[in-house]
Amino acid sequence: MNGNEEDPIDSISPGQERKQEHKQPHAEIPLGLKQQFPSEASSANWLAAIVDNCNDAIISKTLEGIITSWNHAAERLFGYSSAEAIGRPITILIPIDRLHEEDDILRKVRRGERVDYYETVRQRKDGGLIDIALTVSPVRNAEGSIIGASKIARDISERKRERERQVILLREMSHRIKNLFAMINALINISERSAQNTKELASDLRDRVFSLARAQQLTLPDPSGPISEGFSTSLFSLLEAIFAAHQEAGRDRIEIHGVDVPIQGTALNSLALLLHEFSTNAVKYGALSTTEGRISIEIASNGDELCLTWSETGGPPIPAPSPGNGFGTQLERAIVEGALRGSIARNWGPGGLQIHLSVPILPA
Repeated sequence: MNGNEEDPIDSISPGQERKQEHKQPHAEIPLGLKQQFPSEASSANWLAAIVDNCNDAIISKTLEGIITSWNHAAERLFGYSSAEAIGRPITILIPIDRLHEEDDILRKVRRGERVDYYETVRQRKDGGLIDIALTVSPVRNAEGSIIGASKIARDISERKRERERQVILLREMSHRIKNLFAMINALINISERSAQNTKELASDLRDRVFSLARAQQLTLPDPSGPISEGFSTSLFSLLEAIFAAHQEAGRDRIEIHGVDVPIQGTALNSLALLLHEFSTNAVKYGALSTTEGRISIEIASNGDELCLTWSETGGPPIPAPSPGNGFGTQLERAIVEGALRGSIARNWGPGGLQIHLSVPILPA
């Protein structure tokens, strides 16, 4: 509903005639159609049926905030039956930190003002919170006096979740683009150290960018589904693909030890994205940001759990970051705790960063 629509609630009480002031004259209904419409005597039942079968929750209340009507959609949305809700204060639906909203609404209603669409949060019978869009209109009696209010509430939870998903996707896109530029800059520096001429520089950089592209591809799930789900590799192969762009001839800057394990499907995408995030941070701030830096990765498994220890040495001293909620931190938490159902811990020692990752091994 919007402010341009006619207010359907200004005369909702059964048996009361609508006030005609400022109303446009109705067009004459053909005789054949008249027979399909309710008589004046049954118009209240007709209106009640429309309200009761509406997909939006429609609730009426007194000027003291006591619920006087409650349709089926309100039962579905808030969990109270009409018998449980009618006669109780509307505040049973309002979280404690939003009780002031009801005071503001009632003040406007008493002044005859309509509360146009706005988004808020209400509380269900089970205590859960739900995002809703709300409009409130004054209810008048036959003499034009305001005797209460009608609320129309619509569940917008899915719309809010979709909006949040879009924000996360945009932030991830921005995060990845920034990281990509940082990685390209690091690859140029690596190629520059070993190249003897511009031709060697171009060839070496081209190979590194190609390796980076392959690693990037592993971090992106295939939207078509079957290809991503059917593709599998091993953890060693995944790490080698991620680090291929950062290796230098004659120097082993990255060492991988321990037990190799197969990975596939969503676990592959999630681990690839997480390990790529680790390597990007090492390039930007850690061991791979210097010529002498090294990374050692130890992998162990007891059959039920995969444990990975990431150790950096030879890099610049990095103090433990202050607690924050940057996108990289949010992304990492979502991957480890959400997708992989694991845990992660960091140790910012004087010799370099250590990361301990534990992930349950799910049956294939």
